[in-house]
Amino acid sequence: MSPSPKKKREEPKYELLYHPGIPGRGEFVRLVFEATGTPYIDVSNQETRGYAKAKKLTAEGKPPVFAPPALLIHGEGYDGKPLLISQTANILLYLGPKLGLVPEGDEVARYYINGLTLTALDLCNEAHDVHHPIDVAQYYEEQKKEALKRAQAFKRRISLFLEYFEGVLNSNEEGAGKYLVGKQLTYADTTLWQVLVGVEFAFPKTVGKVSKSCPLLFSKFKESIKEQKGLQEYLSSDRRLPFSMGIFRYYPELDAE
Repeated sequence: MSPSPKKKREEPKYELLYHPGIPGRGEFVRLVFEATGTPYIDVSNQETRGYAKAKKLTAEGKPPVFAPPALLIHGEGYDGKPLLISQTANILLYLGPKLGLVPEGDEVARYYINGLTLTALDLCNEAHDVHHPIDVAQYYEEQKKEALKRAQAFKRRISLFLEYFEGVLNSNEEGAGKYLVGKQLTYADTTLWQVLVGVEFAFPKTVGKVSKSCPLLFSKFKESIKEQKGLQEYLSSDRRLPFSMGIFRYYPELDAE
């Protein structure tokens, strides 16, 4: 008898090391696991004293991790020790072939997918820097004047990113507007989808305007990714953490016209 999904979650090969309580950059990794039904443990959110464990593992790694997310992979390291890798895009580059989220044996497509992912993550970083334009160690309230200026610049740049991805969708005839590359899900799709809904949460008025020039992105693509079998269950579960005080934050004054 095959193990139940619950049992699989208790015996993972993969352990995600990230901050508790927020989607953050850890969400890009969660999405590929959930989309493919791959067992994993979200250490900080699922284990007692999990955040202490996550911080210890990242600090004592060889080499140590500069900042989460990081992924602990059992059975893949040297001398029987788990492999520890960091950086969101690097983790996704590793997981893509293993989880069937890049075309098998297509080296060109692998790097094209990673390039699209990095571009989506660039947009993610710019969205974060709106509310922390001067110092990530300071509260938003300590840099509101600068954040307002940064927001004006960012709102002009959103269209550059989203219209670029609209063009990518248009150029991929196989994907019929549902996928960025080929005719099946890749980790570039899940990454862009998360950034898309995050930016829409943080800047609803701005994105509402841009969406009119990106019909594929905000109709077929957005709905196709959300309706993936593995993601449907995840997005309606309590494992899906809501946007709050992480990367994507909603401050009405920053989205004002």
